[in-house]
Amino acid sequence: MLKGFIRSIKKTKTSQKKSKTAPLIIPRAEHTISRSAINRNALKVLYRLHEAGFKAYLVGGCVRDLLLGQTPKDFDIATNALPEEIRRLFRNCRLIGKRFRLAHILFGHDIIEVATFRTSHENAKESHGKSHHGMIVRDNVYGTIEDDAVRRDFRINALYYNIADYSIVDYVGGMQDIKDKVLHMIGDPEKRFHEDPVRLLRAVRFLAKLNINVTPETEGPLKNLNHLLDNVSPARLFQEVLKIFQGGATLATINLLQKYHLMKKLFIYSNAGEALVNIALANTDQRIGEGKTVSPAFLFTVILWNSVSEHVLSYEAEGMQTYLAIEKALQHVIKQQTERLTIPRLMQLSIREICVLQHRFTYRRGGHPYRLLEHPRFRAGYDLLLLRAASGEPVQEMADWWQEFHVAAPEQREKMLKDMNQKPSPNKRRKSRKPRKKKNTEVVT
Repeated sequence: MLKGFIRSIKKTKTSQKKSKTAPLIIPRAEHTISRSAINRNALKVLYRLHEAGFKAYLVGGCVRDLLLGQTPKDFDIATNALPEEIRRLFRNCRLIGKRFRLAHILFGHDIIEVATFRTSHENAKESHGKSHHGMIVRDNVYGTIEDDAVRRDFRINALYYNIADYSIVDYVGGMQDIKDKVLHMIGDPEKRFHEDPVRLLRAVRFLAKLNINVTPETEGPLKNLNHLLDNVSPARLFQEVLKIFQGGATLATINLLQKYHLMKKLFIYSNAGEALVNIALANTDQRIGEGKTVSPAFLFTVILWNSVSEHVLSYEAEGMQTYLAIEKALQHVIKQQTERLTIPRLMQLSIREICVLQHRFTYRRGGHPYRLLEHPRFRAGYDLLLLRAASGEPVQEMADWWQEFHVAAPEQREKMLKDMNQKPSPNKRRKSRKPRKKKNTEVVT
């Protein structure tokens, strides 16, 4: 611990020599962040780092959200302690990551992420940190708090809450952007998007979630650099899509993805299904607002449904039976989708089952409806059927029938099935009779 304190003093002196910009310091009396709104485990980590002689700050989205009166999802910490020094301070610490070396402090299911101040890759060898596309592939070049601030993406994400005196430290004008409700990239936007193309998606998420505007300097490249996402791994893009689905402003985010031509870089998506997607995502945002969970598999199904339907119609037009057409369409669409996003196999299975149920709902005779009620994906499939009807697909009669059947008493269900059995089956195809061969009546002599 003494070594850490001595190293901290040296770093502070170096930082003071290197500092080029005097930060704006907002004292506790002039901002709205209260310690009572900060995660108690995050406070424990901040205080222990501070008591060990290190600098310790809350940073990023949690500071931004607290200033905007929102409840942060995560509380991230920045410090001048190196990852190994953090691990020595906390027995409940594990170090993770290659691209970003981070310390995770574990408090049961609660994880507090701690990062060492980093500097720009202009201070490192080009081959060490960037690909030939200009994208940062490793980011373990450590620096000062000022270095750390200017290498962040947006001004509103580069504010630091100092546990030493409860002030806010601002090197880049983030407080003004908070007041103006505007998104402004730090540095040259085009260069920063090239360094990490996922910033394109982060920009869209922030615009939607925070309901703020974007500066013209940042919006210009945002419109023209969607091709950079081709260089991002499908696994990382999948994680970003999960954040979109769980962010609480899903519909607004998807609309902005469309506006900036980013949607088709993420999804196999047909604009003909826009009504269905809009209704489903509005319901999703309502559920998140009520503190309920959402199913990423269901949302993927909603987005992919119209593309699947178009392929089914195409295969049926070629004479293929419906259930075979559905299987082939799903195989084709899911294969294309997983080339863009690494969707786990279990989630792929859920997507397939929800889609297949849409066909199975057309069978409403005998014991089939009872078996469907026991299907593990019945509720998701049923919800999609209702949304399809609400969006204008010609399935309203079927949706009404299932809506009544699944809540009906046993006697009522039997009556519904009896009534259905008396109707001509829409699924039964009439077999075409082959002409009978005429018997040969010739007498052979």
